[in-house]
Amino acid sequence: MTKVVVIGAGVSGLATAYALEQGAAAENIDLEVTVLEKQSRCGGKIWSRHEDGYLCEWGPNGFLDNKPATLELCNGLSISDHLLRSNDNARKRFVFSDNQLHKLPENGGQFFASKLLSWPGKLRLIGELLVAAKKDEKDETLAEFGRRRLGVEALDKLIAPMAGGIFAGDPETMSVKSCFPRIAELEQQYGGLLKAMIKMARQKRAERKAGKQVASAAGPGGVLTSFNDGIQQLTDALALAINGEIKSGIGVDSIEYFDDYLLGLSDGSLLNADVVVSAAPANATASMFKKLHKGASSLLEGIPYAPMNVVCLGYDKEQLSCNLDGFGYLIPRKEGCSVLGTLWDSSIFPFRAPQGKVMLRSMMGGATRPQAADLSDDQVQILVQADLERIMGISIDPEFVRIFRHQHAIPQYIRGHADLVKQVRNELLTLPGLFLTGNAYDGIGLNDCVNNANNTAQQVLNYVAKK
Repeated sequence: MTKVVVIGAGVSGLATAYALEQGAAAENIDLEVTVLEKQSRCGGKIWSRHEDGYLCEWGPNGFLDNKPATLELCNGLSISDHLLRSNDNARKRFVFSDNQLHKLPENGGQFFASKLLSWPGKLRLIGELLVAAKKDEKDETLAEFGRRRLGVEALDKLIAPMAGGIFAGDPETMSVKSCFPRIAELEQQYGGLLKAMIKMARQKRAERKAGKQVASAAGPGGVLTSFNDGIQQLTDALALAINGEIKSGIGVDSIEYFDDYLLGLSDGSLLNADVVVSAAPANATASMFKKLHKGASSLLEGIPYAPMNVVCLGYDKEQLSCNLDGFGYLIPRKEGCSVLGTLWDSSIFPFRAPQGKVMLRSMMGGATRPQAADLSDDQVQILVQADLERIMGISIDPEFVRIFRHQHAIPQYIRGHADLVKQVRNELLTLPGLFLTGNAYDGIGLNDCVNNANNTAQQVLNYVAKK
């Protein structure tokens, strides 16, 4: 019997434990899996809060269905029938610029008609066709990449808001290869982004003719997907499907290695393990590793996190005169607003607000506004409502308010991130049976977490099989 301890019961830890048990059964490997979770509940940052008829997502609100890992997981958990795709509103995304909302164009005609970019900005963006592909291996920041290929205006009004919306990041420090590897690949594969878009647009037209559902060019590939009762249905189903013990409310203070691993737990007890998988955040893992491997611990401390305030506001629909037909909007930093953007959650998915009500969810903070973490709840609400009045004309007070705070919301993949992660893993090669997974290393999205969990589980099974 090989004892495996998975640290962290967020989606990464739960998916790893589940994949381990499924794989062990299929390969006839004798494993005993234990999951340790510091918090009193499972799910990590996935938490669907039902209050006063509103459904508030504490963290992520879904995943894109363009990658197979999460859909396959849902099928294995027998919850595919509960999947909920976002409606057509999700295709309509906006950017607030020059004191007005601009719908992101979905085709060439809309691009030329849009007033989001000036004509010099549009011409500079089109000029990307003439920009040569980068040949050296230097890890560019997203801002360097954007200015080089698309121009300053496109960086400020398109790329930077997108970086804030996805990563809560600062494009001046974000690694383009680590944050958006596909964009870097497109430049190398096609010689440029517009050249790639033209070729892929032809493919999309062919798919539409074949009757396939194709996502808007204005948004990321795939359709945003969740569940009727919120994305927590996924982590709840995972927790129920795991046969091994899940110990919540018990953290790991330290890890040491002798002939096996000795974990010092927060309740004062000790736990032995043959294999340890840390699916905890990088900063928490760094603390656990101080006795185990100081070098790896120090490197893991070099992965920064951005703070975030998530603000859910509910309104009576009849009292609002603004159009909520869309996904929501992002805000360039130059507009001087307090929030990164606002999602119109009740327009994206049903069952997010009571009948006749609407719910808006604003994100405040991130790498460019870390001081938001120090604001009081009253200050947060005042600033968010001021932005909503400026952008959407909402001057009335909400009837429902919930503010969720994340001191370490999203790991930041800054320049050199890939090399840092590689160095960490190389350092840990001297410790047999120790593995890392989670959103701090190879992708922050839910799909990334599930895919990396599957890969980690297979690495563990391969290691055990060779012992």
